[in-house]
Amino acid sequence: MAEQSATVSSQGSSAVSGVSTPHESSLTRFRRRHAGKVVAYVVLSITAIVSIFPFLWMVSTSLKGQGQIFAWPPKLIPDPVVWSNYPEVFDTLPFHRFFLNTAFYTSMVVLGQVVFCSLAGYAFARLQFPGRDLIFVLYLGTLMIPATVTFVPSFIIMREFGWYNTIWAMTIPGMFGSAFGTFLMRQFMLTIPSELDDAAIIDGASKLRIFLEVIVPLSRPAMAVLAVFTITTVWNDFIWPLIMLADQDLYTLTLGLARFQGGMQSYTFWAGLMAAATMTIAPLVLIFLFAQRFFTEGISLTGMGGR
Repeated sequence: MAEQSATVSSQGSSAVSGVSTPHESSLTRFRRRHAGKVVAYVVLSITAIVSIFPFLWMVSTSLKGQGQIFAWPPKLIPDPVVWSNYPEVFDTLPFHRFFLNTAFYTSMVVLGQVVFCSLAGYAFARLQFPGRDLIFVLYLGTLMIPATVTFVPSFIIMREFGWYNTIWAMTIPGMFGSAFGTFLMRQFMLTIPSELDDAAIIDGASKLRIFLEVIVPLSRPAMAVLAVFTITTVWNDFIWPLIMLADQDLYTLTLGLARFQGGMQSYTFWAGLMAAATMTIAPLVLIFLFAQRFFTEGISLTGMGGR
């Protein structure tokens, strides 16, 4: 009894004196750790809402009548929902033609970028030849040249070839690789163990067969990253089509969107413009969602290696 009384009195004196017990210290650490997570999630949630709100407003405007767009106070949810804005886009402009043109241009450029950047990346990463590193550095240095500087000479070249206002001007210049794509593929291929090449050489495989049967299957994540970047760039490009295309039958989606802003009528058809913009962005969102796993994997692995 005396020992129990002493224990109770010591616990009481420790509580009175303010000394924390082991249970209290662990509870404090738990609260601090989860408080940091709560703050991080709140900040990320606010950032996500701020980032996605313009897209939500675009979709909302595409479903409003012309009188609701500038109503005050503004409403995010349209009442009533005007679905007719979407078919009216196709009545105002040959939007389906613009979509097919953009899809064709993008597909050709993506195919060329993946093929030629993979070949160039393989050469710079796995093959040994004189001046390899110097050539790669010089090629990489072209990334420092602004794209606007090359517009005039590129236009002159396309005109001399007779490709002005043709599909060739929209596909050929972007098909044969790029410095960024080559750098991306090279850095990824450097992370692939060279022992795989040695084993294939022992089995009698040529350099081309090693590339096709060993390197390419392992480089699919990097190819997915390159494809997504290329699709986004070509799909959203406005300046180059504006310079090279004069015939409306060859227009891209970005040029078609520009025609809505006072180009076809005396006023801007804002609901139709937002509907067209929504349909323009929707394929990019679907492509990213489809390739998200490969995209994330490629981004995380591409920067791991290098020499």
